Amino acid sequence: MDSIEVTKVSTAVLVAGIAYFVAGWIGASIVQPERLAKPAIEIKGGAPETAAAPAAEVKLAPIGPLLAAADPAAGEATFKKLCSACHTATEGGKAGVGPNLYGVVGGPHAHMEGFNYSPGMKAKTGPWTFDELNEWLHKPSAVVQGTRMTFAGISNDKSRADVIAYLRGLSPNPVPLPPAQ
Repeated sequence: MDSIEVTKVSTAVLVAGIAYFVAGWIGASIVQPERLAKPAIEIKGGAPETAAAPAAEVKLAPIGPLLAAADPAAGEATFKKLCSACHTATEGGKAGVGPNLYGVVGGPHAHMEGFNYSPGMKAKTGPWTFDELNEWLHKPSAVVQGTRMTFAGISNDKSRADVIAYLRGLSPNPVPLPPAQ
């Protein structure tokens, strides 16, 4: 390409840019939107603005009977679908966005050495029990304030129990199941 063609292309690009700018400027000066005094559509039936009622606490089904009927293979499939983007589950596996979950059932909270847990999770003491895992997998942000886990949770009781049963099996010595009561 010789220099005359380069000049023509450069000129065409500059003229197009100037035309675009001028057309936008003219359009903005001609069309001036009018702010409405009130919303065009009023939505009724919402909560009153002055009374902020706390969300009703959800009572979860007892985990014992759910675990007695749980399917670890279905839990593995759910884990792969919902959890494996952030977590690994192999013995000695590295952390992803979240910690490796091998041995988590019955293991201590903030169990993975070197993982950067939130202060709320570091403050939790004791082992991960079946009930705690059930609550955690239902809605993590309700269990640990300020958790870095942005997962919304698993609302289906059976799916949660299946995942817990799968996680329970990720251990050389799985924790005994709770009574099926």
